[in-house]
Amino acid sequence: MATTAIPHDKQQARRAGIAALVGTTLEWYDFLIYGTAAALILNELFFPNGDPLVGTLAAFATYAVGFMARPIGGIVLGNLGDRAGRKRMLILTITLMGVATTLIGLLPSYDQIGFWAPVLLIGLRLLQGFAAGGEYAGAVVLSVEHGDQTRRGAAGAWAPTGFAVATLLSTGVFQLMLLLPDDAFRSWGWRVPFLLGALLLLVGYLIRRRIDETPAFEEAERAEARGAVQATKTPVLAVLRKHPRSFLVVVGARFAENSFAYLFPVFGVAFAVNQLGIDRSFTLLAVVIASAVQIVAVPLWAILSDRVGRRPVYAGGAIASLLWLVPYFMLLETLSPVLIVIGFVVGLGVFYPAMLAPQAAYFAELFDTKTRLSGFAFARELGSVLAGGFLPLIATALLAWTGHWWAVAVYLAVLTAITLIALAFGPETRGQDIVTVSAAENEPAGRVTG
Repeated sequence: MATTAIPHDKQQARRAGIAALVGTTLEWYDFLIYGTAAALILNELFFPNGDPLVGTLAAFATYAVGFMARPIGGIVLGNLGDRAGRKRMLILTITLMGVATTLIGLLPSYDQIGFWAPVLLIGLRLLQGFAAGGEYAGAVVLSVEHGDQTRRGAAGAWAPTGFAVATLLSTGVFQLMLLLPDDAFRSWGWRVPFLLGALLLLVGYLIRRRIDETPAFEEAERAEARGAVQATKTPVLAVLRKHPRSFLVVVGARFAENSFAYLFPVFGVAFAVNQLGIDRSFTLLAVVIASAVQIVAVPLWAILSDRVGRRPVYAGGAIASLLWLVPYFMLLETLSPVLIVIGFVVGLGVFYPAMLAPQAAYFAELFDTKTRLSGFAFARELGSVLAGGFLPLIATALLAWTGHWWAVAVYLAVLTAITLIALAFGPETRGQDIVTVSAAENEPAGRVTG
């Protein structure tokens, strides 16, 4: 079987990593500031209701709406990235994300324009979700395909580290805004975090303009042009036909990871503030500290996945996160500042990154070059809808129904079980060759070399 080896360019790899970091930071910053705002203020401004819990439910419902558009974005943008290139698609996604976030910061409230306030908010959330459907997968694929192929876990860690940076930035900015008087925070302070999205947009756009297309994609294009492999007209359909197991593994693996991603910084904040009466500013400070720890933890877990494999690290993180859930809620209920910080740091800062870190390289390795972005994006975002997108809404509803967090813990146990089953059926991909283009390019992914 004839193959074409693809060289590794360290400078481009570094640029791709930084581009993935900045872009993912913007993506998650956008989503997390909305989640934080939904827990703290949007229920009052856009969904006025006499019952704070009902208003919070409405705000989280709008939060979930953004996730409904993500699979559509995964299909459309994933196909674009597999057909027109990673770079073009990523410039488009970061532009859409930044514009939508900035416009949310400019929206009039319900008191100002009535019914149209929540309608416009929902529309912008849909635009955010559509763009996010391709952003993370594109950023990961960019860094993994440009990176050192013997250390793909570490190369893929740029994007998930962006999640940690985004959590730190989003909660940190809100932490500063909460220092304002209540009237100032309600009138304009909550808007500042959204308007700062424009700055991240500018930085990310300029960085991505300077990146070359990935060598793997360019070689795959040349192979198609000379007839060495058959052109893939509709990558997302090819994924379902050629890689059904990989597709289902990605969807299932997302259940625990995505749910815990929003349990701690979104539902956890709302629970601490609204049910336990813990100071909003201090709760956000705990998330900031946990996010700082996460920035260190993500690369370490990613490097470990390069040594022992993606699945063991991922499964260990899922189990540890679930086991920590009961202590986490019990620590919050003590109302002790030190114990509250420990609860967030261990859950969000240490255990959760063990799922997030190996996921990047793992999902990219499950698909071949010309279907990689479509398969990654569509399957990942479908998992987002089924898991994390509705987590704050479902958890809040369970809390309202039962009056206790035990129901939330049981729900997370079910989601974690689904993830462990998916990982058990998935292949280990650590040694897989993903940058060699050959006549077998259209064969199912999973070939291991060494």
